[in-house]
Amino acid sequence: MIFEKLPLEGLVLITPEIFNDARGHFFESYNKDAFFKNGIDIDFAQDNQSLSFKNALRGLHFQNPPYEQGKLVRVICGSVNDVVVDIRKTSPDYGKHFSIILSSKENKMLWIPPGFAHGFATLEDNTIFSYKCTKVFNKESESGIIFNDESLGIDWGITNPVISDKDMELKKCRRQTYVFKIPFIKFAY
Repeated sequence: MIFEKLPLEGLVLITPEIFNDARGHFFESYNKDAFFKNGIDIDFAQDNQSLSFKNALRGLHFQNPPYEQGKLVRVICGSVNDVVVDIRKTSPDYGKHFSIILSSKENKMLWIPPGFAHGFATLEDNTIFSYKCTKVFNKESESGIIFNDESLGIDWGITNPVISDKDMELKKCRRQTYVFKIPFIKFAY
């Protein structure tokens, strides 16, 4: 595996070594020792998987402390424009975003440490997205930022996104007070 640090502190792109033969291919999608040797000492608590049609947009989601999640994300089938926003208020990258195309053709993975909002837009039909999380889902701590917050300037790479009602109710990032909200619940981060 090749581990590459990305522009926002803590983000790491992982490229697995792929072994091809007449039957197809094989690769390790996670190796605790390899991650540890590259400065990522984590334990995963939950695995999630979604199936989405082209132009689906999911996010931007996060969980508030003490339930914040680190995520190891990858695409099993299809491709996505994967987007993260640094919401660590003490980070020099606070409010900045990073996006990358992840696909089942390249099998690259993205390590997203706790303190980032995360979302993705699917670029193909029947895209299967997988993510390993460092903490289990906690309904009371879930929150997010509306995908089209103009202060973030995110280009999702799709037009006419299909978005859930829940994600459409997310609020804009209120950077001046470091507060993120979802309907009826206010969370300070």
